[in-house]
Amino acid sequence: MIDFENGLDNLGQRTRQRIQTEQVIWLTSISPSSIPQPRPVWFVWDSASFIIYSTAKAKKLTHIAHNPHVALHFNTNELGEDIQVILGIAQIDPTLPTSKNNSAYSAKYQTGILGLGMNEDQYAALFRVAIRITPTRLRGLDPIPTE
Repeated sequence: MIDFENGLDNLGQRTRQRIQTEQVIWLTSISPSSIPQPRPVWFVWDSASFIIYSTAKAKKLTHIAHNPHVALHFNTNELGEDIQVILGIAQIDPTLPTSKNNSAYSAKYQTGILGLGMNEDQYAALFRVAIRITPTRLRGLDPIPTE
């Protein structure tokens, strides 16, 4: 597991900053036919793992059941820099609270949920499957290559 809280180099420190400020992260899972399937998702960090909520029929759940190895990454800046790719292990975690009862998630996305035309109860009922992703490796460009 990667410790984003202590003793990180510049890449790790920038990743920690982005975990705290970004609204969206890209989750890439692998389909049973071995095709990468990227999708933007909302997330929160719980000091050890990323928490994502999903609809019960989402294909990413099938992908994770077949192969729990996933990648997460943020959008780059307009120059294609500021790159962090987090590799990790995903699992469906029924012990996690609903999105409505996850205070960090609720606080972060309350406005976004309203923007979807839903209240928190409706959102929690639809996005009821909690996924925990434990990071195992961090990749990126730090520093940017000069050649």
